[in-house]
Amino acid sequence: MRENVTSCRLCAGQCGIRVLCDEAGQVASIRGDHANPATQGYACIKGLTLHEAHASPDRVLQPLKRQGDGTFAPIALDRALDEIATRLHDIAQRLSPHAVAGFRGTMNYSNILANALLPEFVRAMGSRSFFSTMTIDQSAKWVNAERLGAWAGGRIPFAQSDVLMIVGTNPVVSLSTFNFDLQNPVLAIKRARARGMKLIVIDPRVSETARFADLHLRPLPGEDATLMAGLLHVILANGWHDHAFCSRHVDGLAALQSAVIPFAPDHVASRSGVSADEIRAAAALFAEPLPDRVKRGTVASGTGPNMGPHSNLAEHLLECINVVCGRYPRAGDAVANPGVVGPRVPRLAQVVPPRRNWETGWRDSHGFGMIFGERMSATLPDAIRSRGDDRVAALIVDGGNPVNSIPGADVADAFAELELLVTIDPFVTETGRLAHYILPPKMMLERADCLNPDYETHILQQPYAQYCEPAIEVPAGSHVVDDWLILWELGRRLGLELKLSGQVLDYSDRPDSEALIELLLANSAVPFGAIREATEGRLFDVDPMFVATGNLDARFSLAPADVIDEIGALFAEQVEVLAPGSFRFAVRRMRDVQNTQYHGLASIRKRVPTNPAWMHPDDLAELDIADGDRVEIRSRHGSLETPAAADRSMRRGVVAMTHGWGHGSGTNVNALTTRSEGHDPINAMPIMTGFSVTVRRAGKNLPR
Repeated sequence: MRENVTSCRLCAGQCGIRVLCDEAGQVASIRGDHANPATQGYACIKGLTLHEAHASPDRVLQPLKRQGDGTFAPIALDRALDEIATRLHDIAQRLSPHAVAGFRGTMNYSNILANALLPEFVRAMGSRSFFSTMTIDQSAKWVNAERLGAWAGGRIPFAQSDVLMIVGTNPVVSLSTFNFDLQNPVLAIKRARARGMKLIVIDPRVSETARFADLHLRPLPGEDATLMAGLLHVILANGWHDHAFCSRHVDGLAALQSAVIPFAPDHVASRSGVSADEIRAAAALFAEPLPDRVKRGTVASGTGPNMGPHSNLAEHLLECINVVCGRYPRAGDAVANPGVVGPRVPRLAQVVPPRRNWETGWRDSHGFGMIFGERMSATLPDAIRSRGDDRVAALIVDGGNPVNSIPGADVADAFAELELLVTIDPFVTETGRLAHYILPPKMMLERADCLNPDYETHILQQPYAQYCEPAIEVPAGSHVVDDWLILWELGRRLGLELKLSGQVLDYSDRPDSEALIELLLANSAVPFGAIREATEGRLFDVDPMFVATGNLDARFSLAPADVIDEIGALFAEQVEVLAPGSFRFAVRRMRDVQNTQYHGLASIRKRVPTNPAWMHPDDLAELDIADGDRVEIRSRHGSLETPAAADRSMRRGVVAMTHGWGHGSGTNVNALTTRSEGHDPINAMPIMTGFSVTVRRAGKNLPR
């Protein structure tokens, strides 16, 4: 038996793990690495079952090509790449380079080389058509940075926070809330509370994170914007904002305060289901200054507000709480993580001004622009069917499953109209079933990898890195390759100028992964040689960094005209009164699965064989529904059937399911949603949570 040390890269936790292999090289077990200085033995069930995915009988181990009858047949990789390159060239020449698109999924984000090369490949094709999961779950954060502005000094570190507020997210399970310590989150929160940090959680459910909260507000799903406006009302009415910070860095404070005047606690309570006293208590706990100084700590959100109604407004108002309270590092403050794998970039006490880039440059046929170089994922099905200059005819999907994750009953039909669909994925997903080619990549434990420099200071509270060597061999007889190699080979065939760190890649000599990672980290704060040696994870002793004085010319824009209009529309909105049998629908996380992945693993299916509808037992009793009964959930746009699950952590009047469950199971929540109504006019973000549904026992007229 031998034990290899590596990390799980499924999410931002980057948990150190130890992989125990037998003499044949098969994984016997995986356990958390207690010697890892960042995660200290923590690993969730997803990381501990990584080997099951690698050894799954459903795994694709050789390239596949779809036949005329819809079945798949093996094809040699070189031949598949030749054919794909020929078709890409034809489409780019016949239609436009912009008709060739890429889609980045979750597993592309967590693969340092694929993450860099997929958008680079699309750019080198001369195409603007790049999409990702970011614009289907949290694009409000991008809109917010472009409409409100951002702070060049980063965020107040977790360890220095007096108080945290988290809205619509559950970092103890998801490990994806960026004002939180995501490495061993339970231990981190226990230590923080022991030193006196206060935690406010806003979530309809008593989530795993909410169990640690000093104050837990349980609004009806979909009322995040209302609640944020109410908190701002209380903070500003009491003068708890940072007057000096606002004077120096903020425009629109008076206009914002005037706009939120109608959102008094009693009004917000009537809409949100949170009492007026709780609203006042949350505002005070977060914003009321301490006797000797202002408080430190931030408010942050997850997918909850970003997938619900008024998502961009909710995120704007949430970040306005940070702005008016001055919750950013100031000149002279120590930077918790100056960086290891990324370049050493100065942190400045200044505003990054709003640019509203979606209003300038190219727009698609529906009027949607681009944000941070990406098109909006909810527009992809329409782009496939378009005959304008926004048309997408060829799509390369790496590590994602957009047919599963984009709302609408017509998504699969639209994808079936693509002239060329290529998925780089170890499994035949819902998207893969429609693909012309499925190219199987090496999986996580089989490839070299390292933390992406683009994300490190967002997800790590300390200067830490781990270089991952392959922990196991690829399956015997398989024909799997690195994702990056597929893109490199296509670029070579098409004569594209692919670049990493500004350097053009040489096609005369195929590089290996380590050489490309070294090139990608050419400007790393710590020399690559030292990073390469950190195979068991290391906290690096880097030179201290302090926030420097910045330019005071740029200012946050709290109250642009469109935001003021949205606030007014929110107040005037006719709120639906739920009739008996009607509920607010919410999406929630399962610890066992990651977005669209892992539902099919044997051990996962044993624990969670279905995607149930979680409801409070008293709600089920009123509907004459027993735990385990099949229920029909119906919205204005569709319906689904699934087993009911009694859960006392649920708020009364709310039904919740997990987003991303496979369409084949019949319980994908996108069956209840639409792209055509209620989407945001900036980023086309559909309403995917916080809407009303009816629930009844399936076949309720039949004997139980």
